[in-house]
Amino acid sequence: MYFYLIPSLYVIGHILLYLVLNWWLCAASSAYRKRRFWHMLAGIGVALACLPALLGCFLPDSALKFRLAAAGNIWLGIYFYLFLFCIIGGIACYAWVRNFRKRREPGPVCARALLILAFLLCAAANIYGTVHATDVKVHKYSVSIDKPFTRPDAAGRAGTDGRGAHELRVVLIADFHMSVNSKPETIRKMAELVNQQDADLVFAAGDFLTSTFEGLKNPEEYAENLRTIRSGYGTYAVYGNHDVEEPLLCGFPMTPIAKAFRSAKIPDFIRSCGFEILSDEVTDAVDGEIVLVCREDGEKTGRGAEKRLEAGVLMSGIDRTKPVFVLEHEPVDFRNLADAGADLVFSGHTHAGQVFPLTFFTKFYNKNNYGLKSFGSLQSIVTSGVGFFGPPLRVGSDSEIMVLDIRFSGE
Repeated sequence: MYFYLIPSLYVIGHILLYLVLNWWLCAASSAYRKRRFWHMLAGIGVALACLPALLGCFLPDSALKFRLAAAGNIWLGIYFYLFLFCIIGGIACYAWVRNFRKRREPGPVCARALLILAFLLCAAANIYGTVHATDVKVHKYSVSIDKPFTRPDAAGRAGTDGRGAHELRVVLIADFHMSVNSKPETIRKMAELVNQQDADLVFAAGDFLTSTFEGLKNPEEYAENLRTIRSGYGTYAVYGNHDVEEPLLCGFPMTPIAKAFRSAKIPDFIRSCGFEILSDEVTDAVDGEIVLVCREDGEKTGRGAEKRLEAGVLMSGIDRTKPVFVLEHEPVDFRNLADAGADLVFSGHTHAGQVFPLTFFTKFYNKNNYGLKSFGSLQSIVTSGVGFFGPPLRVGSDSEIMVLDIRFSGE
């Protein structure tokens, strides 16, 4: 189903773009309206624009395939905003001429102005989004947990950095999406910002890659940058739903979940980046003062149709008198985690919608789309991540690292 449905929808989307553009061009130019050859050229242009993504998905692995896939992702951002602004302009223009000008279609001057405006807004959104996507921000939150905790090095560090004996600083990073459109420079900036925080723990909440390791140019350069990350008590990671091998069409998987597997190269690469990556495992962190639960991704375990362990099974027997941290990619399953004894869940995955207007709509189908949110006694923190998925843009969301200063108030 995936193999036929997604390419069909992609082609249909481009046919709709052609029809919308053709309507605008006919309204803007009587010469265009009369010359069928120009209509055909516009159609060929739109058809050619959709080819890189299709070829970048279906060709065998090669440098050409990955260049085409990168070009297809860039075009997806252009397509998205061009179609959006043309539709918005068309609706506004139609409403104006029907209700106020009492005409059936806009005049050529109005149509030309609105069409030019749509192209300018599309260009502005893509230029801004491209630049903003590599501008990594630092966002800070404060969290309180009503459980006892004392820093193992409290005598040596208390008062030296503003943190007391009952405080802990965690840096949460996620969604690097190192792939055909990413740049090592962005990862280097992120690592530098992480190191400026003097973190006790660093958590990486998955999606190191974008469903391919082979498409990553110069993986050693990425690994070298990530190995510079420092933390007082460890740097832990879990897998995300894109830390598998599967063909993508502009970011959308072309095969069912049962066929998404994780090759040995992926965990080897993540470990070479300096992360302790754990999958459905419970470990002691901060010299045994913290219970850390690292969950496999709930959508794709990388083992075909095999599912991850249930929260109650994975967390049975943990010491609930200690603070219990859960690191998992997708911010879901909060009720089961709370019942199993979790205090604070660290996640990514949502990208906070990544591009406007999706940044608005994703709030309605994610229990925690971004930031800090409480679910009874359980608290969830979700970062928008560092990289991007599909189009290499961020509009209305930030590329970020998230810093959590956690204070423990229990006796």
